[in-house]
Amino acid sequence: MNPEWAVQTDKLTRRFGKFTAVDAVSIDVRPGEIFGFLGANGAGKTTMIRMLCGLLQPSDGKARVAGFDVYSQVEQIKRSIGYMSQKFSLYDDLTISENIELYGGIYGLRRENIRRRREELLEQVGLTDVAGSMTRDLPVGFKQRLALGCALLHDPPIVFLDEPTSGVDPRARAEFWELIYEAARGGKTIFVTTHFMEEAEYCHRLSIMRDGRLIALDSPGRLKEKYGMNSMQDVFIAIVKSGIDAA
Repeated sequence: MNPEWAVQTDKLTRRFGKFTAVDAVSIDVRPGEIFGFLGANGAGKTTMIRMLCGLLQPSDGKARVAGFDVYSQVEQIKRSIGYMSQKFSLYDDLTISENIELYGGIYGLRRENIRRRREELLEQVGLTDVAGSMTRDLPVGFKQRLALGCALLHDPPIVFLDEPTSGVDPRARAEFWELIYEAARGGKTIFVTTHFMEEAEYCHRLSIMRDGRLIALDSPGRLKEKYGMNSMQDVFIAIVKSGIDAA
């Protein structure tokens, strides 16, 4: 496998008993790319991300993340990635600043580095003015910004975002995607799952999964051109609902 890819998988598979959640998925993700991972609930998106993050061992196939093997170099992978889950996982009874400081300690950053990164991230995600606020009092959109900031705290080259805008209103989703673009412009690889088809339009490339299998992989523009559709919503329906396999 080519270590120059940010993420590379070859027939990556995960079974739970007789059920195959991810079925021989092969993808290559470039450094600095915003790579979208689409599919209906139960398609295998979260299982795929958990394997790539070192949280779940594959049943078969190969994969490397940031140049590290998902079987034998899990700890190196965890140090090289940021991860934001679809469920808010920070501490409501801490302030924004305290959450950042806590996660800085978890990542093993030195105190002076935590202070420096905290100020940088608060400005980057637009939370400087509310840094002393209790996390439980924040609007959902602000909580998502904080979660992204904590995922970026140790300056990882790759960030995995698992349905990061779930439960967020359209305006907050658009603002959150501006932060994603800013991170990508800074050279970070963004691997994002979403079930909002309008968000798929923002990705450089995207893949579509159905029943654990990869059924389409290309840029949004090329997929729309291929199927003669005006939106990714229409492309998604054409591929997923009709049973077409475009991969």
